[in-house]
Amino acid sequence: MEPVSTIEENYFDPTPRLKSSPIPIKFISFNKGDENCICCGEKYIQSLLSYKQKYCKKCLSSYINDTTDYNLYLDVLVDLECSDHEINKTKVPQSIQECCGDLKILSFKQIIDDHSTFGSKYDKVYKSEKYCKLCGKSLLHRETYITKELIFCSDCYLIFTERMESSLVKKEISIFYIPWWNTAYKCDACYSTLIFTSDCQKYCSNCYIFYVGCRYCLTTNIIFGPTGQTQCKKCKRISFISCHDDPLLNNIILYDNLSKFENIVKNIDKYFMHMDILDALCRKNITIPIKWIPYSQFKDVKEMTRGGYGIIYKATWLSNNETVILKRFENSKNNIKCFLNELKSSQHCYNRNFHNHIIKIYGFTKDPELGDYVLVMKYATEGDLHKYLQKEFTNITWNYQKLRILWQISEGLEHIHKNKFIHRDFHSGNMLFDLNTSAGKNYQWKIGDLGLSQEINNESSNDEIYGIIPYIAPEIFKGSSFSKKADVYSFGMVMWELTT
Repeated sequence: MEPVSTIEENYFDPTPRLKSSPIPIKFISFNKGDENCICCGEKYIQSLLSYKQKYCKKCLSSYINDTTDYNLYLDVLVDLECSDHEINKTKVPQSIQECCGDLKILSFKQIIDDHSTFGSKYDKVYKSEKYCKLCGKSLLHRETYITKELIFCSDCYLIFTERMESSLVKKEISIFYIPWWNTAYKCDACYSTLIFTSDCQKYCSNCYIFYVGCRYCLTTNIIFGPTGQTQCKKCKRISFISCHDDPLLNNIILYDNLSKFENIVKNIDKYFMHMDILDALCRKNITIPIKWIPYSQFKDVKEMTRGGYGIIYKATWLSNNETVILKRFENSKNNIKCFLNELKSSQHCYNRNFHNHIIKIYGFTKDPELGDYVLVMKYATEGDLHKYLQKEFTNITWNYQKLRILWQISEGLEHIHKNKFIHRDFHSGNMLFDLNTSAGKNYQWKIGDLGLSQEINNESSNDEIYGIIPYIAPEIFKGSSFSKKADVYSFGMVMWELTT
């Protein structure tokens, strides 16, 4: 799908056959979870073909009265079986302004929804939608034995992406311009509940994805990263955005797969569903950033141990009522390289949707007194493998415990390697045993401490040797670089440790 070409350079109109409304469209919410109108307080009513689409009848009537022309501003399906309707039932209204104030809405084509509804009224509309109402092009519907779904015309609904420098973090971010009004209250990437900052702005505090809607055009800009403002591609109105401005965001917003967006957009089928686009762009192509957690959320912070790169604390996370580990990186306020390395490695290697035997990173925070950055991690209740073997070695067998330990740890290492990272500090002290896991006892052993890990073929890596000597592959001492094979050697030493 290609943008519409116009005389004006870089001009793009996401809905070329609709005009921008002369007044804001206030009768629909930006949050489909709202029950009452954001303007007048009246209770929303549902469109006849979708319980997820809501609108305020009072504000819709006011909009019709206040709009004096008959230009086409909205792509809407209207119920013509209204006894008080001002137009002939055989005539299809060209604009919503031609309808009476008591009209009933079947469906807003510009509001994101699956439109999967049953009933004779829906079947009638479904059959009438064989041709695009805006341009007349034939549409190919998608029909299964469960649902009949309305398809959207890609000549009338255009999608565009571009990269631009953020005014906040001084780096490139990507913006996804979609030609419909996004009423979701869950993040399209991670399903977290969105934070609403106005009647046309919301964002995910977990992913730093921002949604900014234009109430004159019913379009939405999806912005992948923090920025100070954004512009509607259709009417050119500028919206100013409020967001978290911690300077570390310059380094943690890591949407590595956004380069795929342009190819996805160009290859969109000429008939498409809203959810197809969001699945392709958001849910399958984003590495989700690790969330910021205010330091005030932690109490009973007690030091447990010290390492080469930080200090480990045990604390209570108030909002989750959970015991967690805080790893403070000393002097990271001046040198955040080690902290960012572990943050990046954890972000890429931990998969929140699967139990992949890697210790979970909940987020990061900042010590307000020392200014150091802190990782917030899951607390492994039973400690590390080295201490476990010292205590339980004579009580565990190969038939049950030992093979399970090796299986789970090997799965974790395989996942790290599949994500094109190497651990570089693989030893029994970094294998953690946790009984408090929702997945049950089959998923107890997890790999921790990704502080020394790095991407495979990382040219910026130095030649220093890190780790515990018995677990380091011999070729490393001869000048070879760390590799997946070196990790496998370290895993072999863990196997040896389980046998002796």
